[in-house]
Amino acid sequence: MAWFFSNDNITTEYYTVTGEDAAHISRSLRMKVGEGLTLCTPDGRRHECEITQITHDDVTVHILSSTVCEQEPDVKVSLYIALMKGDKIDDVVQKAVELGVYEITPFLSARCISRPDEKSMHKKITRWQKIADNAAQQSRRGIKPHVNPCIALSDIPKAVADTDTALVFYECGGDRLRDIIPEKCGNIALITGAEGGFEQEEIDLLSHSGVKVATLGKRILRAQTAPIAALCAAMLLTGNLE
Repeated sequence: MAWFFSNDNITTEYYTVTGEDAAHISRSLRMKVGEGLTLCTPDGRRHECEITQITHDDVTVHILSSTVCEQEPDVKVSLYIALMKGDKIDDVVQKAVELGVYEITPFLSARCISRPDEKSMHKKITRWQKIADNAAQQSRRGIKPHVNPCIALSDIPKAVADTDTALVFYECGGDRLRDIIPEKCGNIALITGAEGGFEQEEIDLLSHSGVKVATLGKRILRAQTAPIAALCAAMLLTGNLE
């Protein structure tokens, strides 16, 4: 079953798909009237539909049934990733969305080698959002996780202030995840560093604001590996990889 997202909640018997999705349905997938597809909406519901009309610009579907989308984890994980060189974050975004991340926020820390200007940063965010959208569709997510604008590390304490559990992963060690991630948790923030890790002053800043310092084991992971390992662990410990 083809899988798509709607930016609007659906409350009517018929719905019209427009834009890139309509073009993908009619031209790329070459779907026909009478074929079925799934639409997921921001209210967390999935709608099984049948195509009733295809025009040059849009596709109209008949809503056959609607249910709560069961693909989403019961914990919202916000991932904060330090900027990395090259296209390393591309793969992190893709895999994080497949694993169930709720949102992704890139940030700039002292040891970040990559320091794009505003124009380049905007292009990166746009590309990462496109990667996230495609990964959400491929993995049949109930939502399209949002890639937020880049922030400074000093902005993270305010950003995670209302989070149930906020963790920063430090290459010099910290608490074990099984000791600090509760099985039942509404939302979690995971913070991982750049290629050179974190300055001690940055760890102090975060820990003094209530962020817990955590470890991913005795081995030093690459910057692009750490966020995926942390996300997998968080999903497993909260029962979302079962």
